[in-house]
Amino acid sequence: MAKTKPGKKDLDSYTIRGTNKVVRAGDCVLMRPADSDKLPYVARVEKIEADHRGSVRVRVRWYYRPEDAIGGRRRFHGSKELFLSDHYDVQSAHTIEGKCVVHSFKNYTKLENVGSEDYFSRFEYKAVTGGFTPDHVAVYCKCEMPYNPDDLMVQCEGCRDWFHPSCMGMTLEQAKKIEDFLCSDCSADDDAKRSLNAFPISPLSEPKVESKRRKR
Repeated sequence: MAKTKPGKKDLDSYTIRGTNKVVRAGDCVLMRPADSDKLPYVARVEKIEADHRGSVRVRVRWYYRPEDAIGGRRRFHGSKELFLSDHYDVQSAHTIEGKCVVHSFKNYTKLENVGSEDYFSRFEYKAVTGGFTPDHVAVYCKCEMPYNPDDLMVQCEGCRDWFHPSCMGMTLEQAKKIEDFLCSDCSADDDAKRSLNAFPISPLSEPKVESKRRKR
């Protein structure tokens, strides 16, 4: 173990008090808030060190929940969404009460079952300015909102865009049963194509033209 400052040394790991869970640099953890009524804080451990008295401290990079960021929670924010901030801190390792996993947005959407310790992050957040990286994301549906993985969406077989059932005038039950969905625009286009390509039931008869010989 390499010495960093006089009386301090880096640790490879820390075992959460009262458990057998081992925390290492790079792991995401749940940290106990001062107010027991609040949700635990989420942080990524950057470094673990102990002083000459054996007290263990961790340098962490905080994740913010949407409601803790400037602008607050918005419709497209998922219930398990976090922002990786540029806010660093040093905390007592004893405040760590558990481990968690902060997935990339893509990996989170592929989870078959989301557990209590699963979170995701798709934005980095600047705590002082309230800025986000990236500052633009793709939007979907008629409402032009970013994707919220908590919301059921249906994909149009025509344009391949995704839509909220409520924006399409459907209930969730109807959306779950539908097999081939066309949005209103594609449905209108499809109807127009069908009318243009309609097969005539009755053969068209050419008008009879009576020919007259020119009299000399």
